[in-house]
This record gives sequence, C-alpha cells and structure tokens, in this order.
Amino acid sequence: MNGTVAEAVRPPRKAQSADFVAWLVTTDHKRIGVLYMCTSFAFFLIAGILALAIRAQLAAPGLSVVGPHAFNELFTLHGTAMIFLFVAPFGLGLANYLVPLQVGAADMAFPRVNALSYWLFVAGGLTVFSGAATNGGAADAGWFAYAPLSDIRNGSGAGMDLWIVGLLMVSAASIMTGINLLATSLLYRAPGMTMWRLPVFTWEMIVTSILILMAFPPLATALAMVFVDRRLGGHFFDAAHGGNPILYQHLFWFFGHPEVYIMILPFFGVVSETIPVFSRKPVFGYVGLVLSALAIGGLSVGVWAHHMFATGAVTNSFFSAVSFLIAVPTGVKFFNWIGTMWRGQLTFPTPMLFSIGFLLNFLIGGITGVIMASPPVDFHIEDTYFIVAHLHYVLMGGSVFAIFAAIYFWFPKVFGFRLGETLGKWSFWMMLPGFNLTFFPMHVLGLWGMPRRVVTYPALAGWAHLNLLATAGSVLLALGVLLTVVNVWLSSRRPTPAGDDPWGGYSLEWVTTSPPPEHNYEWIPAIRSERPAYDMRQTAAKAP
Repeated sequence: MNGTVAEAVRPPRKAQSADFVAWLVTTDHKRIGVLYMCTSFAFFLIAGILALAIRAQLAAPGLSVVGPHAFNELFTLHGTAMIFLFVAPFGLGLANYLVPLQVGAADMAFPRVNALSYWLFVAGGLTVFSGAATNGGAADAGWFAYAPLSDIRNGSGAGMDLWIVGLLMVSAASIMTGINLLATSLLYRAPGMTMWRLPVFTWEMIVTSILILMAFPPLATALAMVFVDRRLGGHFFDAAHGGNPILYQHLFWFFGHPEVYIMILPFFGVVSETIPVFSRKPVFGYVGLVLSALAIGGLSVGVWAHHMFATGAVTNSFFSAVSFLIAVPTGVKFFNWIGTMWRGQLTFPTPMLFSIGFLLNFLIGGITGVIMASPPVDFHIEDTYFIVAHLHYVLMGGSVFAIFAAIYFWFPKVFGFRLGETLGKWSFWMMLPGFNLTFFPMHVLGLWGMPRRVVTYPALAGWAHLNLLATAGSVLLALGVLLTVVNVWLSSRRPTPAGDDPWGGYSLEWVTTSPPPEHNYEWIPAIRSERPAYDMRQTAAKAP
C-alpha cells in the first residue's frame, strides 16, 4: 500500500528530467545562487577530506601516511579549494540569491552572464582538481604558487598548468559576478529603497564587488605570466635571466589581501542580519557599519606588502601602519554587534549560535592579525604554524561559522522548511570546540618554531602532543560538519513547512513567499527604512 501511494505521488520521469535540464540551463538568480552554494559546499567537503589527510600525517612525528610530494599536493589543493572554490564563491552564491531579493529586483542585472559565471566557476574548479589525474600529479607549489616553486624546473607536470588555467576561469567568473552584483545593487533597487535603506548584507556585497574588480585582474595577470614563463619561454620571474620573483609576490598579494576581505565582508553582512533579528532590536549603528565596510575596502588595497616584511623589498613602516589602521573599522563592527545584543531580547536558535561562534573565533583571528602587523614580531613567526592558526581563525573560524549561520538562517527562505534545531545545535557544539582544539594549539607550535608546510617533524622537537591534539580536534570538527549534512538530508526527507517568515526577519526578502516566486515579488510594500519587513508587520499590527 505504501509503495502504491509513493508511486502515485512520485513525479513522472519526464517531469523529473525536464526539471533537471531546467536547472542546468537556468538564468534565474535564485537557482544559480543555490547551484553556486551547493557546488562550493561540495568543494568544501573535498577540502575537508584533504585536511584530515594532512592532520593524519602530522598526528605524530615520523609518520608515512602520505609521502612528501603527495603532502605538497594535499596542502596546495586544500588551500586552493577553501579560498578559491568555497569561501569566496559561497559568499557570491549567497549574494546571488539574496541581493536581488533584498533590493526588490526581479533578477540580476545580467541573467545570462550570471549563468555563464557559474559554469565557468564549475569548469575552473574541475580543471584545478583534474591535475591529480595527470602523470606528474596535481599542482604542488602551494595555493599561492610563489616563483620559483611554480616554474617549469620545479613543477614540470601538467598539474600546475591545469591549476593556472582553472584559476583563470574562476577569476573570470568572479569578475563577472562582481559586475553583476554591483549593477543590480546600484541600478535595480525598488522604489523607496535608497542607498541608506539597503540591508547591511547588500552594502557589504557592494564593497566586496568593488574589491573583486580591483583584485582579480592582478591575480589573472600574475597567473598568465607564470604560464608564459612555464610554457612560452618567458622570464618574468626568472632571476637568472633578468626576471624578478619578488614581482610575483607583489602581484599576488595585491590580490591576496583584498581577497581576505572578499572572503570575510559578505559574512560580516550575514551576522549583521542575524544578530539584530535574534536580539529583537535594530542593528546598532547602521551608518557606522556601512562606513566601516567602505573603510575596510579602501584600506585593504594598501596593506598587501604586510605579507612581504621578510623580503626586505618593501617599506615596512608604511605597510605596518596601514595594517594596524585597518583593525579600527573592524573593531567598529564588533562594537556595533555587541551594541545590538546589549539589552536585547536574545534568543539562541542555531543561526544565532553560529553567529556568536563567528564573533568569538574572528576576535582571536583579528587580535593575532594585529600582532603580525609588527615587523619585528612577523620576522619571528613568518612561515611558522602561527600563521596557519591566524589564517584559519579568520577564514574557518570566521567565514565558515558565518556560512553555517547563513545556511540555517536562510534555508527556510530558499526551500520553505527549516533544518532541525536539535541536530543544528549538536553540530555547533561539536564544531566550536573541535575548531579551537585544532587551531589554537598551532599558535603555540608556531611560537615554539614549528615551520608550516612540513611533511613531518623530529620527535625531540616537543611538538608531538599539540599536533596530536590538533588532529583529534579536526576529527571532532569534521563530525560537526557531517551532522549538518545529515541534518539537511533528514529535514529534506520529512520537511515541515516553516511559513514565509519563521524568524521574524527585518530585510525585504522576508516579505515575499518562501520559496519566492519566479520574479520574486507579487507586490512590494512601502520602504521607509532598512527594515521593511519589520515596518510592514508594525503597520499591520496597528491596523484596525
């Protein structure tokens, strides 16, 4: 009987096939946003598996879980996947879905370009990983691919070439999406949606889009020059023939430091949306949050050489001063978020827990970043595990925790039903200690002199216990992530309708149905502030 009922309600195969094809050829920003987020999350899971292999190798001194060459491939692909294929693309996918809804537009400004950018991203990611199937193996010069590590003498296989071509595709996709988001935010706003009524998330994406347009062309230029050196007889970075390998570092870090903020600004926007909703207060200091985002964007392009203090090729005092200065607008945001929660009617569903986790982790990452802005300190900790800890506290503890907050917060808007709260909270309470057990000991390892990017270490160095602790923490962290994947699967099997606005949201997307219709809105209420959904509820409550 149950089988008969299931067969009766199952969609015909032709309808299923047609729907699958419709997803592949879609130009709807909502579907493209979902595709972006799902694809980037898949790359995250792959990167996580690579990270577990790295931690297994380093769990104790002298292990041979993987060999030296394979280890170099692992950390290269892990870093590439996390930075280029997960954190930044997930932010762009989330913006793809939300920005048109938040500004009251029917779609992105350039729908076909939007679809092209997604498929370029997919092709680029697959190209990067396809190097693992070549005779020489995948790229192994690190996610930064410094010259001469990336030249033909140190990496003659096709894996490095495929890595370059793949990242050129990803760069082109990012530039297209940046243009699209900027045009949509500035030119397709609904009546009444002035710039000073835009949600903070949209403001953060405006700044992010500008940074993309400034940062990715230098990256593409540097990668193209490496390819010319490798395959076309160029000598841009070959010191033996008049080239300069430090030039690559300038080009790469002119991209690399703005890229840090490309990966974090969207998630500043996420917590600026979630914290007010679960504090039942308007965001504290809306103007300050917007101006601080603009300040961060402006300063981020002036601090690239803070990664080059040890080269002796830059003016350390200037870049140190700017690196200290950029902490000020970031600190302003923290005070805004704390002020929003102060004396609020706080509730702690899963999105709020991950937002709090973001604040705690990113605070540690920010403090260690300020420490690194001092050249004398940087000389001692550069290329140690202290840098690994700092980077992961900013991007894993910061961005990734905010990504999970976004998943749990906007999942009902995207799919019409909520994820399970019990599994969600278990996921958080496994990820938070797991993350800190993994990466906090790395600060100490760095201060004790453990270099990064080493396949093993001597038993007498005194690093074994903290490395074992970090490996155990990584397993706990991975289990926490897996719980959210299980949560999505179980909630999808037995969905419970959540209603159009289960959280009592503030921004415009909570006015429309969940999921939204094809063109987003049947009608748009009068927009009088940055909280149109809240204003609409207040007006309805006062109506006779």
